[in-house]
Amino acid sequence: MIEWFTWLQVAVAVLAALLCLVLGLVGRTPNDYSLGATLLVEVLLIAQLVVAIVAPLAGNPPTGSLPEFYIYLISALVLPPLAGFWALIERNRWSTVVLGVVCLAIAVMVYRMYQIWALQVA
Repeated sequence: MIEWFTWLQVAVAVLAALLCLVLGLVGRTPNDYSLGATLLVEVLLIAQLVVAIVAPLAGNPPTGSLPEFYIYLISALVLPPLAGFWALIERNRWSTVVLGVVCLAIAVMVYRMYQIWALQVA
């Protein structure tokens, strides 16, 4: 995995989380900003999925557990759409807060995936 891409993902996820948490705590329902920020996190996760498929073929296999890496990646890929759909169904301020919490969880998952790929020895 590319280190700068990992830090970009973590930064975007944290900023999206802060945006969603602030909007939720001031009483805003899910809007284009909160859903768009969550969508950006999802787009970066899809890019990471492509990198995770191509990197071993290019001679950059993970140093840690591949099943653990893919469990984190699949979990991270599933969370934003589920949270977004729930936020659109509920349409209350707490669903915006949930979007923020999901983005924070993804930031932690992305950093853990980087550790598994580049730093951890199996």
